[in-house]
Amino acid sequence: MRNTRRSLLLLLTGLLASGAAAPPVAAARPGGAHPATASPAASRPTASRPAASRPAASRPAADDLRARIAAVPGMRVIKENPAPAGYRSFALVYRQPVDHRHPGRGSFEQRLSLLHRSTARPMVLYTNGYDLTYQDPGFRAEPTRIVDGNQISVEQRYFGTSRPRPTDWSKLDIRQAAGDHHRLIRALKKVYRAAWISTGGSKGGMATVYHRRFHPHDVAGSVAYSAPDNTDDRDDTAEDRFLRRVGNPACRSALTAVQRALLGTRRAEMAGRLTRWAAGHGYTFRTIGSADRVLELTVLQLPMVFWMRKEAADDCGGIPRPSADGEALYAWFEDVTRLPAYADRHLAPVTASYYQLGTQLGFVSLASPHLAGMLRYPGLQEMRTYVPRSIPLRFQPDAMPDIDRWVRRHGSELLFVYGENDPTRAEPFRTGKGSRDAHVYLAPHTNHLASIDKLAPRDRARATAALRRWAAVDSPPAS
Repeated sequence: MRNTRRSLLLLLTGLLASGAAAPPVAAARPGGAHPATASPAASRPTASRPAASRPAASRPAADDLRARIAAVPGMRVIKENPAPAGYRSFALVYRQPVDHRHPGRGSFEQRLSLLHRSTARPMVLYTNGYDLTYQDPGFRAEPTRIVDGNQISVEQRYFGTSRPRPTDWSKLDIRQAAGDHHRLIRALKKVYRAAWISTGGSKGGMATVYHRRFHPHDVAGSVAYSAPDNTDDRDDTAEDRFLRRVGNPACRSALTAVQRALLGTRRAEMAGRLTRWAAGHGYTFRTIGSADRVLELTVLQLPMVFWMRKEAADDCGGIPRPSADGEALYAWFEDVTRLPAYADRHLAPVTASYYQLGTQLGFVSLASPHLAGMLRYPGLQEMRTYVPRSIPLRFQPDAMPDIDRWVRRHGSELLFVYGENDPTRAEPFRTGKGSRDAHVYLAPHTNHLASIDKLAPRDRARATAALRRWAAVDSPPAS
């Protein structure tokens, strides 16, 4: 079952599949698409295992680095993990207030992973936007490798073990999460005094931008990968237009045909297979409602999810025909959409993500005129579908326009990287007249797992130079 639990995450995960070169490497829990465009269950980032690692060596009791980290007020060193050669890796927790506006009203411990290179090297603040459960302790994000730096990976509040008890959902918003990053940076700058860089992919890339909006001087620069900028949650026409143009007509027609089959002549068969799978594993679909509702929801999201994962725009030979063998059709559809992600057992750990989408980040409801007469559940793509009714959802329409205005009018030292075939770029961040040293790059022939390494040579050189300039390093990394 672990494989079924493989950012945007983007929304969007990569977010859907692990990639060694991409910083928003992804694929933890099953699911379909970018967290701000389709199911966050698909956009859980994880990390590739380092090529070479070593066990933590036995050290004297008076370990200076460990002692310095433990001496930071509110910080606890849980253990030292195996690390790549030249690094040390620590599991940490840091006590944060539940409400940064009223720090005396309760606290929680935020889980962290520290990859230490040298206190003289730059520090990279990395967030995958979710929890740290599936991230290898030796994982290095692309900016960390480029600047040959340290890295502190942060579990987002209300994810994993970083959840206040009792859970006050009103304290899960972008400003409170930005406050977590701000407070952590201030605490660790007592140890790591060199330049700081922040980064993240998909939902983590979004969180990186939000932190900069509220605390613009915490870091010297930021790299956000595959981060959507959904300024009007009522208007999803940009995504619809993108999906009508991406790839080639034959590929788009094949997707339409398989969608119509899944909700037409093959519907009962596919829903039956999903029902039997759930019963065999003791899983339920109480939150979404039924296997048939899950089937309809994932079929609606299929084009978005497909293109987030597809590397070559014209490589669509794997799409089955509507008349394909039932087992083969189901296996292909389950693999693309991560159907098990919609069971209650897998929805529960990412409830916080759906809550954020339904209150501030926004979501994509794809138009489906080609499925007219086949849809049974109006409003199924809304966030209320994913969040238990006991948790209130009230959308705040001003949150994302505020972020967008800041980027255009005041954003500085920012890098945005998108993949050419990724639907996330239908609503990208853009620079404006007030932006300074801010850049948007497009990686050709690339999906949701965009990276600086996948940019065209000239853009790659410029992006790399900007990142090293911000980090105040001149030479390439040692490895």
